[in-house]
Amino acid sequence: MALKRPQSSAGTLVVREHSSKILKANPLRDPHVRKLAVWLPPQYDSSTTRRFPVLYDLAGFTGSGLAHTNWKPFGDNVPERVARLIHERKMGPVIVVFADCFTALGGNQYINSSAIGNYADYLTREIVPFVDREFRTLASREHRGCFGKSSGGYGAIIHGMKYPKTWGAIANHSGDAYFDFVYWADWPNTLNELAKYRAARRCSGKLDVRAESGRKGLAGGLDDGRIKRFLANVWKKEKLSMAEGHCLMNLCMAASYDPDRRAPLGFRVPFNMESGEVIERRWNKWRGHDPINLVKTYRANLEMLRGIYIDCGWRDQYQIHYGTRILSKRLAAAGIQHTYEEFDDNHSDIDYRMDVSLPFLYKALKA
Repeated sequence: MALKRPQSSAGTLVVREHSSKILKANPLRDPHVRKLAVWLPPQYDSSTTRRFPVLYDLAGFTGSGLAHTNWKPFGDNVPERVARLIHERKMGPVIVVFADCFTALGGNQYINSSAIGNYADYLTREIVPFVDREFRTLASREHRGCFGKSSGGYGAIIHGMKYPKTWGAIANHSGDAYFDFVYWADWPNTLNELAKYRAARRCSGKLDVRAESGRKGLAGGLDDGRIKRFLANVWKKEKLSMAEGHCLMNLCMAASYDPDRRAPLGFRVPFNMESGEVIERRWNKWRGHDPINLVKTYRANLEMLRGIYIDCGWRDQYQIHYGTRILSKRLAAAGIQHTYEEFDDNHSDIDYRMDVSLPFLYKALKA
């Protein structure tokens, strides 16, 4: 617990409405008109000509940019944290952008997906130009960075790899990596949850599991109706159980990593939903999005970045610390300069680590 000591010069939070052409026809029918929050430092109003570096906050799964501006009882929200760090002269003034990338599947991974929407394009081709037009930014990649935790951390490192012409530096807090550890272990729980929604074919009053698991659709990772029924049920609720939340997360990941326009819901799952057998072809699609497997592919792009910051708690309950260790090791082997730190904590409530990453980003991006 920490006592709140708000700064008298807390800056200004501006909320604009942005109508997206890219999200207008998204397959989940999520809103294409969204609120965009932009925090302006106290120094913004003291000059009519000064321009500032820009940081983009990528929220984690089930999060949204606006949620990071909410009041917190014993800690700082992101605008308060940045204001304090500026007041303490640990970093200089920056503009911070909070985009809304929430979806009906609980979020996205900040990549383009035919099953969810093109959220990478939404950020890089619409939101970034919009912010540069509307506010006094230093409108070049050398002065623009992104940061996030969990799915947001994944988004930051992936954007650093794929979009170095947009971003000059990134900070990745506990971002998803080493999918064989992070996601694999939770799929049995997901299959159990989905099993509640199957329409079982019965033989003599009993389910013939072997026959069910051999059906062509299940063997190919296609929905047999249970995923559709699960989603219809959770979309009626305001409160999800932990099992339902984790199931939704894995379905969101499947829609992110293995979209298929020919599939019933626009994506495939990597396990046979009856037998639990891994479907190697499908799981390889997931591995193709794993940051630890992308370092060599995007080495040249990573070398363009002015700063890469990665950290993770060494008690992360999703085992992400193993993935970040591998990621750091492979970055080092590729000769990519970066900062990697571990700390004594888990995956939850680690916003205090921004006290390290945000000054790092400012130093990398300042004019």
